[in-house]
Amino acid sequence: MKLGILGGTFNPIHLAHLRIAEEVREACGLERILFIPAATPPHKSTAGNVPFAQRLAMVQAAIADNPHFEASDLEARRGGKSYSVHTLEILRRQRPGDELHFIIGMDSFRDLASWKEYRRLFELTNLVVAARPGVHRGDPRELLPVAIQDEFCYDCSAQALTHRSGRSVIFLEETFLDISSTHIRTLVSRNRSVRYLVPEAVDRYIANHGLYRDMER
Repeated sequence: MKLGILGGTFNPIHLAHLRIAEEVREACGLERILFIPAATPPHKSTAGNVPFAQRLAMVQAAIADNPHFEASDLEARRGGKSYSVHTLEILRRQRPGDELHFIIGMDSFRDLASWKEYRRLFELTNLVVAARPGVHRGDPRELLPVAIQDEFCYDCSAQALTHRSGRSVIFLEETFLDISSTHIRTLVSRNRSVRYLVPEAVDRYIANHGLYRDMER
């Protein structure tokens, strides 16, 4: 199976997350996208103290009508800090025959040197980098950590880097939707509508569970 993997705190999941997943699925010919909420994010705390179970429930509600999307509680079951490399190692063991495509944004790609065991990523998965239209120009090897730039070659026509392991880094221009979870939380805390920023099921879940209401008080 060609499997896409989209991680994040999803606090809450919103329409930009879903649109990126759908565009990558189509462009890369993926059979399924696995949404993996971070249980214990390594670089930041979870705003609003929203527990993993509720963030997972919002993801499940958001993707319920798409047969190509699936939610996973892998990082909660694993325990410890939610490092991507550890999650990918588990998926590689669990799905030895699958072709993995790990979806990240351009900002995360630029910051790759700060990731735990980032060199190991290219042994485990292909990377799909979602970029705003026109953002990636020239040779994207220059965006990689200097220490590993010579491990890649760039195919301009395919807009992809190939690692010496055989894994690829694929650059896709996404339909840019300027939506952020931070802004959604702020709107909810001010008793303002988040309609058309999140799926209706997520809007209802936030309201029914009183999430983010007291963040600015």
